[in-house]
Amino acid sequence: MRLFVDNLTNIDFSYLCPERGLVGETWLAHVQLEGSLNHQGMICDFGIVKKKLRDWLDKTLDHCLLVPAKSSTIRSSTVDGGTVVELTLPSHEYVRVESPSAAITLIEVAVVTPETVAEWCLSQLQTMFDSGVVKIYLSFSPETIETPYYHYSHGLKKHEGHCQRIAHGHRSKLLIWRDSQLCIHSMQEWAEKWRDIYIGTEDDRIFEDENHLGFTYKAQQGVFRLTLPKRSCYLIASDTTVELLAQHLANELSLQYPNTDIHVQAFEGISKGAIVTLPRSK
Repeated sequence: MRLFVDNLTNIDFSYLCPERGLVGETWLAHVQLEGSLNHQGMICDFGIVKKKLRDWLDKTLDHCLLVPAKSSTIRSSTVDGGTVVELTLPSHEYVRVESPSAAITLIEVAVVTPETVAEWCLSQLQTMFDSGVVKIYLSFSPETIETPYYHYSHGLKKHEGHCQRIAHGHRSKLLIWRDSQLCIHSMQEWAEKWRDIYIGTEDDRIFEDENHLGFTYKAQQGVFRLTLPKRSCYLIASDTTVELLAQHLANELSLQYPNTDIHVQAFEGISKGAIVTLPRSK
């Protein structure tokens, strides 16, 4: 017999891809527990399942950078209590992240996929429950989005929680209306512009060369540093909360279409985000 919890939680994170570089992602987590019934007629109390697994996923994956440690293109090391990871891309550009170790999860796989991460997680989780649970099944899936969406990574240095980590991200829906009409063209345009993008704050940029940009800041959890290919970066003047990203999108669209009412609904992961409406210029 199995107990199941669909959509147990969603995790927002970024990962290193040997081909794409730094990728923001959001997955839904689903779990099943196989076992025998206890004296309460249960395999395990749902409250215990949710708490234990959510807590573990929140600590291990959510708002972390997932690194496929078996990739031949990635090197990692520990320096002064932190973790340094560097990915060399086929173009010979590179991604380098230096941060407190809690913000980076090294996963013993060659590539990050829902299947490989689930298998790795299960290797860590099988002893979490009592003897009545004989096997755990875990799977991840992206949200089904019928309209254009974007993958972005960012960091919020002023945030008091894990959002302060410089390389975490989201796979997010984007809705744009012009004069009360849903505008697929604008949605597609911004989805392409923000595909596999790092949205950085100009004040956090510390260097620029021909091919790369570097960012750094100090937050409550420590010092964070990030270097990325220029083509993978999008700079804005403000911090990168979803509220400010929605405002930035609305401002840019208002400049592009000055005689149009603009309405933007920008998502941060699943079922949350910000809404900004700008009336047409007079």
